[in-house]
Amino acid sequence: MNLDLVLKGIIVGISVSAPLGPIGVLCIQRTLNKGYASGIVSGLGAASADVIYAIIAGFGITFISDFLIEQQDVIRIVGGTFLTIIGIRIYFSNPIKQIRAHRAQGNKFFSDYITTFFVTISNPITILAFGIIFSSFNMIDNNSEAGNITVLIISVFSGAILWWLILISIVSLFRKKIRLRNLFWINKITGVLIVLFALFVIISAFIPSTFSLGRLLN
Repeated sequence: MNLDLVLKGIIVGISVSAPLGPIGVLCIQRTLNKGYASGIVSGLGAASADVIYAIIAGFGITFISDFLIEQQDVIRIVGGTFLTIIGIRIYFSNPIKQIRAHRAQGNKFFSDYITTFFVTISNPITILAFGIIFSSFNMIDNNSEAGNITVLIISVFSGAILWWLILISIVSLFRKKIRLRNLFWINKITGVLIVLFALFVIISAFIPSTFSLGRLLN
């Protein structure tokens, strides 16, 4: 096994996941409100979406990437709208009722996973990020074997999971020290931040084509 490729893949996975965007904020909020497992499952949803884009970039599945690039504005609008709904729901949520509901009904892990997955995959520019990183650091070229690309993809996924494990574990350490009153304001702040992120995503869909992903690839 190419250990150098594995290490590079893990670093790429961490680097793509680490910026604290709407997904990071959402995972932190869920960890504080619902617990460690909910945060990890949410992070897993984001990592799953990232690895799909890594596969597309790594194996050069051009017909898929071309379609996503052509439809990036629609995808951003849909993703931004979905994110706005999540942010509004968090803003108006009552942490006390949330905790009681989770204790009575149990955590809805599928919902936690699927929401972060769809929000993450609604950003097609991730393909460009992986493409640039893979080529800039000579991880993949036209002569790369399928086995090496597969190892790289698995390593990227492992790096992303590692990041979410670290982040959620750190947040969990402070969870018991946070009072319900603090959770109320955390929900308010989280909701506002997510809506702001969502509005940025939607507005970016209307930016002139000179800034579009398609022009960047040409």
